[in-house]
Amino acid sequence: MERLASFSSDPFDKPPCRGCSSYLTEPYVKCAECGPPPFLLCLQCFTRGFEYKKHQSDHTYEIMTSDFPVLDPNWTAQEEMSLLEAVMDCGFGNWQDVANQMCTKSKEECEKHYMKHFINNPLFASTLLNLKQAEEAQHHETAIPFHSADDPPRPTFDSLLSRDMAGYMPARADFVEEFDNYAEWDLRDIDFVEDDSDILHALKIAVVDIYHSRLKERQRRKKIIRDHGLINLRKFQILERRYPREVQELYETMRRFARILGPVEHDKFIESHALEFELRREIKRLQEYRAAGITNFCSARTYDHLKKSRDEERLKRTMLSEVLQYIQDSSACQQWLSRQADIDSGITPTVPVPSTTGRRSAPPLNLTGLPGTEKLNEKEKELCQMVRLVPGAYLEYKAALVNECNKQGGLRLAQARALIKIDVNKTRKIYDFLIREGYITKA
Repeated sequence: MERLASFSSDPFDKPPCRGCSSYLTEPYVKCAECGPPPFLLCLQCFTRGFEYKKHQSDHTYEIMTSDFPVLDPNWTAQEEMSLLEAVMDCGFGNWQDVANQMCTKSKEECEKHYMKHFINNPLFASTLLNLKQAEEAQHHETAIPFHSADDPPRPTFDSLLSRDMAGYMPARADFVEEFDNYAEWDLRDIDFVEDDSDILHALKIAVVDIYHSRLKERQRRKKIIRDHGLINLRKFQILERRYPREVQELYETMRRFARILGPVEHDKFIESHALEFELRREIKRLQEYRAAGITNFCSARTYDHLKKSRDEERLKRTMLSEVLQYIQDSSACQQWLSRQADIDSGITPTVPVPSTTGRRSAPPLNLTGLPGTEKLNEKEKELCQMVRLVPGAYLEYKAALVNECNKQGGLRLAQARALIKIDVNKTRKIYDFLIREGYITKA
């Protein structure tokens, strides 16, 4: 018995029977020899021995049903899908409404099964949550596993690490040079005597209060450095590098607000943005699959492999077009070969300085034998010769510009330059040619 079937409870989601054209209800029969498309029959037509064209009543067959367990022996696949659909319709937590919609399970059974197999099941944990290490799971209350009580390194005085730590002395929990290091200088000449006037006494008290406020600021800064783990700067930087580049830029921008949020809240804030970035990237990837007509991950892997191959092939064609520009000019070809030899030997090639007295124009490109030449008309051949562009690359640029013009209803020169990454003068000539010939319209 083949246990593959549509799990939807709506009968109109299933294909009709080929015998009586009625909508199929499980179980139904699928011919194992006919197709594609699959030849499906309801049980009534199957028992009558229905035959149609190449299908014969003695063909091997498969029984299609979803009446089998998946996650729990007491729950069929049909009930699993009905539970998910009911939760989507009624909302998470409305278990009584979910049970009423399912009709086959109670409120307690629905809640227990959903929480056990779809919420707390580690097999369904999303990789986007970065729950890859047991250590992170143990310290789930903090986003970055850094503790202020960690013993910082004890470098030798005046070493590179000591300078990175701003002269911090772990044994004394102090710095060689404090913040506002000369705050005490304002108190060195103050002396309270009995014959001071009231105004002078109040002035001295005000100076002492200012000194206390400066000491509080010094301690506040020390506490920020200690709480956020900024003393061990290298360890902090290693933890920061685990984020994607875009999140690292956000981390650098939001670092000035860390003193307001506190260490734990700030790290959770950054982690939430890192998760948002991962989700947006995943959504963008799935949207790309959907736009390409892909409906399963097996096809997505094939699509990614083919896309990578296409990008590599496009890069090779671009390199080929650059090489072909030097073939017609012997001196330019020799310069290019010597420069490539310098690159292979590890020597930085010298870039020749163009002469200011004049420059000889390159001869037209010879299109004989180049792939794609037969697809060009005479005007396009003339354009490729003058612009010195191989036909294959021109056809790709033309298709990209035409497609973008059809989408936008018009195309500007700036948009064309953003689409094809070649010399701006060549891009303008191609753009003007396509407008002049009526392939695209100007926005």
